[in-house]
This record gives sequence, C-alpha cells and structure tokens, in this order.
Amino acid sequence: MVIVHVLSSFGVGGQERVALDLAASQVRRGHKVTAVSLAPAPDGPLAAEFEAAGAAVVRVAKGPGTDATLVPRLAWAFRRRKADVVHTHNPLPLIYGAAAARLAGAASIHTKHGINPGSRGHRFLRRQAAKLVSSFVAVSTVTAQQARTQGDAPEGSIVVIANGIRLERFAPDAAARAAVRAELGIPAAAIVVGTVGRVDEFKNQTLLLAAIAPLLGANVHVVFVGDGPTRAALETAVTALPDPAKAHVLGRRMDVARLLPAFDIFCLSSKSEGLPLVVPEAMAAGLPVVSTAVGGIPGVVDDGETGFLTGVDELELRDRLQRLIADPVRARAMGLRAREVALERYSAERMTDDYLALYERAVKQQRR
Repeated sequence: MVIVHVLSSFGVGGQERVALDLAASQVRRGHKVTAVSLAPAPDGPLAAEFEAAGAAVVRVAKGPGTDATLVPRLAWAFRRRKADVVHTHNPLPLIYGAAAARLAGAASIHTKHGINPGSRGHRFLRRQAAKLVSSFVAVSTVTAQQARTQGDAPEGSIVVIANGIRLERFAPDAAARAAVRAELGIPAAAIVVGTVGRVDEFKNQTLLLAAIAPLLGANVHVVFVGDGPTRAALETAVTALPDPAKAHVLGRRMDVARLLPAFDIFCLSSKSEGLPLVVPEAMAAGLPVVSTAVGGIPGVVDDGETGFLTGVDELELRDRLQRLIADPVRARAMGLRAREVALERYSAERMTDDYLALYERAVKQQRR
C-alpha cells in the first residue's frame, strides 16, 4: 500500500515517535510510506529519522489562523503520491487531513494520542472531520473513553490499538550506564531517578522535583530529559534546591535509548496522558516505573509488580520513590519483571499488524 502519515510537525514528541516506529515497520514490510508535516521550515529533528527509516518526507505548511488553502494543497500532495491510506495523528492533522484524503480518494484513519483539550470551535471542527475517517483509533481504553465523553467521533468508528515500540533499541547497557554517568558527574553507586518527556504543565515535572527534593543527596540524583514551555520554571526550582548539583536538566536529547540505562528508577508525574511510549521504553530498559495513575498508564504498569502507581500527589509520589530508593534489590527485581512485560506486550510489530488490518479494511470500504 501507499501510506501517508500526517503530523503537526517533525518535532520530538510521543505522537511523532509512534508514527516513526509505525512508518519504519511498514517500510520493512514493503509498503511505500510518506510522512507529511504541517509545520513551516525548518523541519524538526525527526525528519531525518523518517528518511533514515526509508520514508519520504514532505512539508505542506499550514498558514496562520484557519488556512482555507491547506485542504486542497494536502489533497494534491496525496494524489501525487497515489495514496491508498492517509493516517492522521492528533487534532490539527485530523481537521485538515481527513477532508483532504476524501478529496484525493484515499481511505483515512486517525489516531488520538491524548486527551487533546481545545476550544469549543476547535472541538467542533475535530468532530466533523472525524466523521470522514474509517476508524478513530485511541491508544488506550482510557483514551477511548475520553473520546466518547468528549464526543470526538462516532461510536462505531472508535477502536483501541495500544502503542508499540522498537524493543530492540531498549535494553540494560552497562557500558552506556557508566559513560552517561561519567558525562553527568553522577557517581557509579548513586541511585538515579530519571524522567523523559516534553517539559510542560501536563507532564508536570515540577511535581517530581518537589517530591524527590527531600530525598536528594550524595547517593540520590534526579535527571530530567526534555524541553518545553515550563523548562525555565523547572530550572528555577532546581537552583533553589540546597544542592542543585543533584538535579540534572538535560534539555532535549536524541539519545534517549542510551540515557535510560543510566537510571535506576523511571518516574512520570503527569497530570494527564494517553499511552506514553517512554513508559514501555523504560520498562524494556529494565527500569521499575513510578507513575501517576493517569490516562492509559494503569494498563501498562502493574502496581506493586513492575513499579508503583500514585495519585497526582507529592507525598504519595515521594513515598513510592523512597520505597525503591531504600530497597535497591526490590527495585532491580521490579525492573527485570518490567522488561519481561514490555517484551510481551509492546512490540512495534504487533502495533503494525493491528494498523495494517485497519488500513486494509478501510481501503476495501473506500473502493466499494
């Protein structure tokens, strides 16, 4: 099939990485894949990764405000590539891409990666666009329920496909662990709590910092990987710590698979989520996970077995982190089990199988 993924941008984010892994797997199976960004130049860092995976990369930039020209320009791009399936990811690509797919005579499906709040007008446009897609995919049962509650799509079109990852990229790695710690000035014997994600109010990294601050010391460090609108606030909070050297704010990194083995515990303090890929990635790297029980995360982390689930609560988060920091043997055992679970449940190949089955059904419907 000729498959086109439509993204808001080629920036580093969860939806873009899902699309990248899916595109790479589809290329390996012999399909012709294009990734389209709606952002203006310059392209984000994942553009090169799409190309390295064998997908064509195209920019069809959205103009300011409501861009009446974007739908026909996208339709032309889809026609030129003789697209069989257009796969949109998150709200903006849905609003413009679903209509363009209809004009181009291509089947379309959509993936909802998170709760996607928006204005009343924006939600109206999303609902109208969702009527044009063959399937409206949610990345978790919780995300599907959010779609139903918000009236995002017709009930009959909503299906759940859990995200998958290229598991071969994530594993315990003693050499990477030693090298990363040396680069960051973290002692080899220290306990490191790490997190990866866009630094914003929803990922809520300041909650993690507040929870772990009393636990930091010579043998306990925390590492934040990612960039975003609340990074400055996070860095300001770090400078107010008694010993700021125990908290490391790395910014955006493209070597997450190399960084994860340097951690002992992975923590996510989000207020809301879909199904963040970084959680099964951390599990595949052999890390126990301490996370707020939001979105699809309770379906990923088995509480008390592969990590701990908490409320969006500083004291509760601190308590669960303290339990693992104080008991490294238990933390390692949970990490080993977490890796087993990730390998069993979160294969990119399983995700690809599920999506290709939807594509084939959508193409048959479109041809009829």
